[in-house]
Amino acid sequence: MLPFKLVYSDDYYLPIGSHVFPAEKYQRIHERLIESGVADAKDFVAPQPASDQDILLVHTPQYVHKLKTGTLSAREELEMEIPYSPELVRAFWLSAGGSILAADYALNDRVAINVGGGFHHAFPDHGEGFCMIHDVAVAIRRMQRDEKIRTAMTVDCDVHQGNGTAVIFAGVRVPSDPLPSVGGARIPVSHAARIRNTHAGDVFTISLHQENNYPAFKPPSSIDVDLPDEIGDDDYLAWLDNALSSGLRQFEPELLCYIAGADPYREDQLGGLSLTIEGLKKRDELVFRVARARDIPVMVTFAGGYAHKVDDTVTIHCNTVVAAKEVFAGKTAEKK
Repeated sequence: MLPFKLVYSDDYYLPIGSHVFPAEKYQRIHERLIESGVADAKDFVAPQPASDQDILLVHTPQYVHKLKTGTLSAREELEMEIPYSPELVRAFWLSAGGSILAADYALNDRVAINVGGGFHHAFPDHGEGFCMIHDVAVAIRRMQRDEKIRTAMTVDCDVHQGNGTAVIFAGVRVPSDPLPSVGGARIPVSHAARIRNTHAGDVFTISLHQENNYPAFKPPSSIDVDLPDEIGDDDYLAWLDNALSSGLRQFEPELLCYIAGADPYREDQLGGLSLTIEGLKKRDELVFRVARARDIPVMVTFAGGYAHKVDDTVTIHCNTVVAAKEVFAGKTAEKK
């Protein structure tokens, strides 16, 4: 058995028809983890849907009413980029419940993974980019409401900037660290990521993403690392290490919410970075090692992934579970 829980339901499937978002990936991840022996059936726990009160911790009453009654405008549905249905609302409420459950388990077990979620483009009053509601924000606010945590950090490694996350957790921001070095020396500007670093509030947000990609307007996170096109494994890992180090110098989270997008992959249809499958697993290992070293509980969600071969996306997400198993198995043994 795994030393942590995987939160999953067959009802995570998004009823969106033919779409670039591979809605079948959740079930395939579940099947692969069991068939490969990485996990067994006892490692999975089923979530309950988030309550409307949970959703209202993040989203406006007007927006929640529109979702529950099917009264989105044509423009609002178009902006969401997935076809509205009552069944879709239920799937998103369930995914938010999954992230709440994963956060709760993480606080006890030091890590937990929601095989879903990571819908980081949702705003308080509307959805964008395949995201109806922001499950990670709902989970954080629920943990804070229940006084289980005071502070949290989001580490977003989707290829697209977490614009909804940035807006939801925005505060009065002040400039912080200057552009850092990587590997002991500054990268030449023509080859460098651009890092924007500002923060205030009880949630510290880090987003590591392709600069020349969706969304066109990127509201400021606490730390934004704007990566150039075609960046590969080594440079990506260096920038991630630097962002984590910088963030954790400034802020002490009681929960780390890791948004483990599969779309920095070099063969992703909606991405323009050049990470390999092996490099993405090293990315996961880095986040987990940093969290373990500082004894910060980690709640993981699987965000975007649009590889030409869905099987590659499934492999990348399964590798996140493998990486967590490798990093945290020893921690659990030490605690027993």
